[in-house]
Amino acid sequence: MVLNTSAVFETQLSNLSLIHRGKVRDIYDVDDHHMLIVTTDRLSAFDVVLPTPVPEKGRILTRVSDFWFQRLAYIVPNQLSEMTLDDLPLDEQEKNLLTGRSVIVKKLKALPVEAIVRGYLIGSGWKDYQQTGSVCGINLPTGLQLAGQLPEPVFTPSTKAEVGGHDENIDFRQMTKLLGEPLANEVKEISLQLYQAAAHYALGKGIIIADTKFEFGLDADNQLVLIDEVLTPDSSRFWPVEQYHPGVSPPSFDKQFIRDYLETLDWDKTAPGPMLPQDIIDKSAAKYKELAALLVE
Repeated sequence: MVLNTSAVFETQLSNLSLIHRGKVRDIYDVDDHHMLIVTTDRLSAFDVVLPTPVPEKGRILTRVSDFWFQRLAYIVPNQLSEMTLDDLPLDEQEKNLLTGRSVIVKKLKALPVEAIVRGYLIGSGWKDYQQTGSVCGINLPTGLQLAGQLPEPVFTPSTKAEVGGHDENIDFRQMTKLLGEPLANEVKEISLQLYQAAAHYALGKGIIIADTKFEFGLDADNQLVLIDEVLTPDSSRFWPVEQYHPGVSPPSFDKQFIRDYLETLDWDKTAPGPMLPQDIIDKSAAKYKELAALLVE
């Protein structure tokens, strides 16, 4: 199997200390108030980091996230700082490697939940609905179809797993116990506002945002701040409007394509993940590029 050597699987910077290596992002310490987040080309599925990267994926995710951070800043503050790579102790090779796939962000206290908003019934939400008639404890009307649009978007949080662990859906009551009622209500309200604004914009570009996840942190004044990635193919399900039909799982621009391939394998969804064939990598890369072109270019 021939792998594209231009892909960035992992970074090692000579003059910055690594804080954390996540499923996709490498995070470095900058100073007391800032961090460098590098989005690599690593791919995770079913909470497992796969050994095969997707070339240019990190740059596409960064471009898409930056677009949404700017577009949605009127709803909630975000993590972006005014610092640039020129402010960091990087050599020329490192700067070239990081250009387009990194951001310098404010250090914030991350909340221990993922804020998931669903506008359509798909994935684990569909499985939950089939078994219980509800999604994460939220009762839904009977007779809804696979991939059907919900009467209104629903907020279904989950816990945040460490690398190699699995996120777990929780209900709003459990989230309130974790965060306290005022903050839990604020996270829910802001998440729904973000989703509705983004879904309206994307629909005008021919894209349905079926669901997405947001992450938040608190600043020194305990103000809510949007962090991590926003409305990317790694954190959302994107469907082309022209191919959408309730009752069938639509084709997608996101990594559902990879998940569908992995479901055909004899793999127990635990690490290590399987190598991906070159044609799957190429198709995945094309989907990421097509979505970015439709949304932000």
